[in-house]
Amino acid sequence: MKSAKTIFPAFMAILVFVVCVTRLIAQGPVQPIWVGTWAASQQIPEPANSLPPHALRDATLRQIVHLSIGGDTFRVHLSNAFGTTPLEFTAVHIARALTAGSSSAIDPATDRAVTFNGSPSVVVPAGAEYISDPVHLEMPALSSVAITIYFTEPPTRETGHPGSRATSYYVHGNQVSASSLPGARTVDHWYQLSGVDVLSPSGAGAIVALGDSITDGHATTTNGNDRWTDDLAARLEASSGTRTISVLNQGIGGNCLLTQCLGPNTLARFDRDVLAQTGVRWVIVFEGVNDLGGLTIHGPVPPAAHQELVQRILGAYRQIILRAHAHGIAVIGATITPFGGSGFYHPGAGTLADLNAINAWIRAPGHFDAVFDFNRVIADPVDPERLNPAWDSGDHLHPNPAGYRALANSIPLSLF
Repeated sequence: MKSAKTIFPAFMAILVFVVCVTRLIAQGPVQPIWVGTWAASQQIPEPANSLPPHALRDATLRQIVHLSIGGDTFRVHLSNAFGTTPLEFTAVHIARALTAGSSSAIDPATDRAVTFNGSPSVVVPAGAEYISDPVHLEMPALSSVAITIYFTEPPTRETGHPGSRATSYYVHGNQVSASSLPGARTVDHWYQLSGVDVLSPSGAGAIVALGDSITDGHATTTNGNDRWTDDLAARLEASSGTRTISVLNQGIGGNCLLTQCLGPNTLARFDRDVLAQTGVRWVIVFEGVNDLGGLTIHGPVPPAAHQELVQRILGAYRQIILRAHAHGIAVIGATITPFGGSGFYHPGAGTLADLNAINAWIRAPGHFDAVFDFNRVIADPVDPERLNPAWDSGDHLHPNPAGYRALANSIPLSLF
């Protein structure tokens, strides 16, 4: 006869098994979730980066974007964030791009009309964004899609992303389904387009890279998709444990944490560019070099001004951490990379001391949830105040594609 000591553990094991199975049955099948697979920060394009007046009147605009994770059901985000009046998107199509952007050609068999509340057109209010209905289109990870928009009337004020590093095509007339756009004018900017979502398995999630031109991809290859965020997306896709993790590039060239440099300052755009992103679970904060360099761009300033700037930058980081944590988003700090010898900022000893103080705070435990020490990865081992010459684009501020790859390769995927 078995003793109570033998029977009781077996009974408890069976009970636990029954409870777990009952809970799984009650929860039902695991539901897929929407996750952003591509995004771009929005701003008012500077005059040099704007389309000519009336360029989008009775016009078709085809834009090529590079996805991070793939799938078979997508949504498109249209933006009128900086428009001053409602904007009608008369027709929108999505299709597989036959190149990464070096031509306007699409695969006609994959062309799909995009709808909004069941309608082929939508009027987006001033200051707003609009998400489309789901559209079925099979697209693998790291592939390029063409999103083609027909405008009857142009926006009264354009919303866009100047630093696309991707070629867009526009012609007059409604040609949203055309397999190519011969004779189209070209421009290396995106307009009125802020994101693409994909229906993904439960457990998928997005990483937002919040930064300036080094994140936006200055000195990368046009239509080459070799920003550090692209390289990170490729690494995530190559690893079986991270294939459902996307990377959303929310860099703006010339952007600042605290002031209106180019585009809205980081704190002003945080809600739209981070909190509102679909499926975001992590944010990498890699911003501050323009604030540092801009302090002395017109000449030396007193030591008190340096001290004040450092404290304001640290205060901005604290605000980002607070706001992200309130929404359950993990915050990763990236140290600011060296820019000694920059011909644009001409940093002196005071600016370099500011950089070191800020990076020491980023590295210190108890602030960010994790740290990527980009500064040490890409610094010249002989002169750490400068970029490694092998990874310097030539302006001593921005890495070249190999340097961006080095940043991406330094990121431990186990964190995701």
